[in-house]
Amino acid sequence: MNRGQNQFDWASFRELCGAVARIESPEEAEKFLIDLCTKTEAAALAERWLIARLLDEGKMSYREIASRTGASTATVTRVARFLFDEDHGGYRQLISQLSH
Repeated sequence: MNRGQNQFDWASFRELCGAVARIESPEEAEKFLIDLCTKTEAAALAERWLIARLLDEGKMSYREIASRTGASTATVTRVARFLFDEDHGGYRQLISQLSH
């Protein structure tokens, strides 16, 4: 399905989100993500999640996080924007749920 770089298939994305929401265990999630993602894509997802958790802890600078994770400072800044500034709240919600 090649829709071009500027088009996004929201219907398919929402269907994917519905499928993810039905995952019942970490083992199921792992199997699904292995099937869905290339190793590079899975590594990028894991890297962003680690960055979000490190940012939430508030103990390291952006440069320290970039150095520790191997991510660019641009990636750290992007994750920080979505964690702290954007109204989606996805990172924040999951971090809060997992810390209780």
